[in-house]
Amino acid sequence: MDDKETPRVGAAVRRRRRALSLTLAAVAERSGLSVPFLSQIENERARPSTRSLECIADALKTTAVELLDAGDATRTVDVVRAAARGDDPAAPPGVRPLVRGEHQMHADEFTGDHDAGRELVLRNDALLYVADGSVEVEAEGRAYRLERGDTLYLSGGVRHRWRASSGAATRVLVVSVAPHMGTAE
Repeated sequence: MDDKETPRVGAAVRRRRRALSLTLAAVAERSGLSVPFLSQIENERARPSTRSLECIADALKTTAVELLDAGDATRTVDVVRAAARGDDPAAPPGVRPLVRGEHQMHADEFTGDHDAGRELVLRNDALLYVADGSVEVEAEGRAYRLERGDTLYLSGGVRHRWRASSGAATRVLVVSVAPHMGTAE
């Protein structure tokens, strides 16, 4: 494997560390590695050995595989074309994933009606944006009506449900911290 094919994990390590609100010193203490070495990894001036990467992953409450996957240079830029609607057979009808693969961000576009009967509790924070139409949202016992251009922020753990109130003319974008990302304990 040449240098261009070697996964770069520095940015993934930095994003994960910041998501957990940890300093380099805290990760160094947890991993047994030095602050300068961790800084070099984050700035792509050093590549960790398998053992060092496992120590870093443990300190960041994740796995080496997830860090490698998040650091995969071939996935840093990915265009999902509007014409690709329905290309994902795993997506339910009316739902189009806007981000492919496992990343720190998860995003879906919902069109048309949405099942209001299902109460959701997301592990991490999410943002609901009404691109077209209107929706009715119930969150933590309160009702909200959102119109085109409105957003609703939900912190992780908030019980909610929503439904399209303008039927097929509704288009909603839901962007969230990916489910596989943990929160600081």
